[in-house]
Order: sequence, then structure tokens, then C-alpha cells
Amino acid sequence: MAFGGFDRHEVDRPTPEINMVPLIDVMLVLLIIFIVTAPLLTHAIKIQLPTASNQVNLEKPETVTLSLNAAGAVFWNDKPVEEAQLPALFAEAAAHKPQPELHLRAEKTTEYQRVAEVMAMSQRAGLTRVGFITEPLHR
Repeated sequence: MAFGGFDRHEVDRPTPEINMVPLIDVMLVLLIIFIVTAPLLTHAIKIQLPTASNQVNLEKPETVTLSLNAAGAVFWNDKPVEEAQLPALFAEAAAHKPQPELHLRAEKTTEYQRVAEVMAMSQRAGLTRVGFITEPLHR
């Protein structure tokens, strides 16, 4: 059925309608194809995979704490050191296997330039694991 007006001249014109029968036929054919092929998709190939044993590496790398205060003093594992000693200490730490983690602690008022210089020294020595230690916010 088509919707039209009450004008008599419109009745003489053909009314466009969509023929749904071919669309339904295509849908039914696709449904049959999916019903036939669905059981084939769940078929699995049975193979025997190789087994391997592994051991958990419980060796944890040591941590080195490097602290910087606002006055410019440097502390290696809570012991004061001179800045000239840092490259040698970094090189010694980088030579260990596994390489230790460098925990960098800087006072809030320490200049970023100073922190960046220390990080650059550690990178030149070959330390790759550097972390920043901060205090959580108290709310």
C-alpha cells in the first residue's frame, strides 16, 4: 500500500513499492550458509606442544639511594659524598649484575638544574634504572 492524497489524478500514476522477496531470499541463503559452516569453525587441530621448565629469578637488584638537599650536599645511601666522587660511584654501580636501581631523592627547594646534572652523570656512567622518590600528599 502506498500513501497518497485524495486527488483523483494521483490514482492513475503507479505507486512505488519495494519488492522484499529477493532480499528475504538472500537473507535465508546466508542463514543456511552460516548454519552449515558454524560447526566447522569450532574444530581444533590436536597437536602436542613441547613443555619447558623455568625457574623464577628471585634475585632482586639492590637499590642505591642518592639524596640531594637544597644546600647542594649529596648523600650516597645516606652517607655524605663529594660531587667529584659521583662519576666513580655511578660507574661502579653500573658494573654490577644485575644493575641496581638508583632512587633519586631531592629536596623540594632543590633547583631542577642540579637534579638534571646528577641524572646526566648517572646516564653517562651507564645506569638505566632511575626512579624519583617523593612523599605522598597529606589531605
